[in-house]
Amino acid sequence: MNSVNAMTKTTFKASVNRCHGGTRSLWMRRLVATTLISGSALLSPWQAEASNIATDTASGVEVAQSNTVTVDIPAQSLDRALTSLADQANLKLFFPSEGLGGLEAPALQGEMPVDAALTTLLRGSGYTWRYTDGGTITVEQLSSGSEDVLDTVRVEATVTEEADGPVDGYIATKSLAATKTGTPILETSQSITVVTKDQMEDQGSQTVMQAVRYTPGAFTGQVGASNRYDYVILRGLVDRSIDNIYLDGLKTMGDDSTYSSMQVDPYFVERADVVKGPASVLYGRSSPGGIVALSSKKPQFEQQGEIEVSYGNRNQRGIGFDLTGPLDEAGKLAFRVTGKADAADTQYTGTEEERYAIAPSLTANFTDDTRITLMAYLQKDPEGGTHNGLPSDGTLFPRNGKYISTGFFDGDPSLEAYERTQNMMGYQFEHDFDDNLTARQNFRFLDASVHIDQIYQTGWDGASDNLNRTYGGGDEDLRAYAVDNQLQAEFTTADIDHTVLGGFDYQHRRVENAWQFRSASDINAFNPVYGSPGVTLGTSTNSKVQTLEQAGLYLEDQFEYDKWRFSLGLRQDWVETTKHDRLTQKNTGEERQKLTKRAGVLYLFDNGVAPYVSYSESFNPSLYSDVDGNPIEPSEGTQYEAGVKYQPDNGNLLLSAAAFYLEQDNVAVFDSSTNAYDPVGKIESQGLEFEARANLNENLSVIASYTYTDAAYDAPGDIKDGKQPMQVPEHMASLWGNYSFYSGVLNGLSVGAGARFVGEMAANETNTIAVPDYTIFDLSLNYDMANVGLENTDLRVNVNNLLDEEYIASCLITSSSDNCYYGEERSILATVRYRF
Repeated sequence: MNSVNAMTKTTFKASVNRCHGGTRSLWMRRLVATTLISGSALLSPWQAEASNIATDTASGVEVAQSNTVTVDIPAQSLDRALTSLADQANLKLFFPSEGLGGLEAPALQGEMPVDAALTTLLRGSGYTWRYTDGGTITVEQLSSGSEDVLDTVRVEATVTEEADGPVDGYIATKSLAATKTGTPILETSQSITVVTKDQMEDQGSQTVMQAVRYTPGAFTGQVGASNRYDYVILRGLVDRSIDNIYLDGLKTMGDDSTYSSMQVDPYFVERADVVKGPASVLYGRSSPGGIVALSSKKPQFEQQGEIEVSYGNRNQRGIGFDLTGPLDEAGKLAFRVTGKADAADTQYTGTEEERYAIAPSLTANFTDDTRITLMAYLQKDPEGGTHNGLPSDGTLFPRNGKYISTGFFDGDPSLEAYERTQNMMGYQFEHDFDDNLTARQNFRFLDASVHIDQIYQTGWDGASDNLNRTYGGGDEDLRAYAVDNQLQAEFTTADIDHTVLGGFDYQHRRVENAWQFRSASDINAFNPVYGSPGVTLGTSTNSKVQTLEQAGLYLEDQFEYDKWRFSLGLRQDWVETTKHDRLTQKNTGEERQKLTKRAGVLYLFDNGVAPYVSYSESFNPSLYSDVDGNPIEPSEGTQYEAGVKYQPDNGNLLLSAAAFYLEQDNVAVFDSSTNAYDPVGKIESQGLEFEARANLNENLSVIASYTYTDAAYDAPGDIKDGKQPMQVPEHMASLWGNYSFYSGVLNGLSVGAGARFVGEMAANETNTIAVPDYTIFDLSLNYDMANVGLENTDLRVNVNNLLDEEYIASCLITSSSDNCYYGEERSILATVRYRF
């Protein structure tokens, strides 16, 4: 469900006390205004904690049993502020329809008791509040004796979490990513982890890789301190790990068969839903390990904004802003503009990262039934850091009795460039034919270009301290578009409730590139001298035009019978790839089609326990070529999964456990000696994943996870047969906790701390060398500066790798290459944010 739908999901009730001076038209105007304000408030990214209601046996009056809420209310008129509080805190509230409009209320932000919120808003207004029958809160004047009894409006607001929208805290209850229908996570027969915006901010995530690093089943950071691309290895399947990112339901259109792999900055993201296991039935070509589905920040119908500045070690500096609100009084139009500019030196000598990005969007509610959101994401990366690895001798093991510095750069700053421009434009359209039939269309166009100059090591020069090097560089242009058409119907047959989704999607991508590879001079790894790379540039040695087209027709039925939840899905894909070598004039290509399936069954107990089993398949063609220049076989996957989830009614806890068996056929591995891909057979991966997300009390939230992955090649006759793939740790575990103080000398302070354990993993093909396990500690401090007189301002300090642990993130040691990646050194970043 799109966020713009929330306006129709609010329940309103009104009671009118007719009196001197009261008119029906006045009440109607007030009710309409309150309706618009309350509906738009539901779009706020700060969802309130649901209140449990219990009867006070002494008074017979219902009172709020859970009286702590999270609110985000800007400074505005008192009547609007009270309406926003009712929406965000899920309160039943009576207040005078006239008399409050001329009064102003201060901004209110954070987690606090309901009585404190009301008292703060009403302070100095001449009004007070009290509980009345039914747990309703009535706002009334302090003085008495007035003969006029004013019209009263009663607002009952039910906060509805959007399946692709903002979440308060760390626990989401719905996800659009796994089913495209906004199904509760508890009722979905597949493993899903939702990384919320609050979690990203608390943990200081600067990339999508960093955002999902506390997720079970996901291994990130395998390329160490490089942030150029977002690699996410899911469930031990290393093939195409750069190709798992989706944005607003559509593939970001990057591909690891080229250098044009797109990135989306987490500052522009509302949440990241990690769906583990094959998702091809709904998304087409994708890795069998799963997908990372990002949801963009979208326009809100309540005015709000923020600006933040940051600075840290390694000369990290940045500025960001996020503005949103309505454009008209009728509540039909809303806008959002989010922007960010940042830069930093990397830990590698002479290399930098730099980014400028802006994302404007507009939501138009043409009618109550028809909505569209126009979105653009424009990003320029003038500097992309480095992506190089170093030999195992000198990193894993000493080289001539010495280790290479973690800051050593094997390239040359005088000839090092990575410039990427990516412009994405699209829309999300939705129309409700009635309450049970909805049509949607999502579309995005991408225009991107990349320029690279890169010198990288190719191994030691004999027994010396010098590294041999090669230059690779060139230009690449990508044009792509994707469209997804959906029709969702809800109906009942006998005692079975159905949610049926049918769709047709299409994507097209065309890449043109021209590359050259040249020899470069050696460099001393322990005493480097830069400025003489020894490269003589010439004509292209590699120039291709590659296209990929995919069309898919899919059908999914989710149906409920009593406590049972069933899901069935089918998809037919048609894919055509072409490749034109502009140097040899050779043309290659192929046409493929594939039927993929999935099924699941889940039983939902009354106590919130939900065991399930599921089966799913994947299909993933590519533009890779073998040594003869012909396309490699598409990768195909199958998965069996069994698990159990638990979530009580209050939503403050989500526990999940999953066991899976996954096969990926037609796996191919790159061979740098031939500059082509070699088919090696199959990878079998099986394992266990456990996750806990809990709001233990109003002060403490915790995330914990454990992953066990047993992956191996099934490749008879190949050296890899029976061996563990590189970059796949057998054990991973993580723990994060955030504690907030609401009283005493530490009032306004939140402290977050976490630990990430990555177990030992294979460093080479024969598994005779291992990368040692490592544990990284992270820290976050956040302080509400209203306590020192700076209203609406907070200061956050994030420290990643708190102890500055020196470690090897992973290694890829083959017969033709030897690359190990140093992990990221300690990073400290302070951010000051002002909200209005």
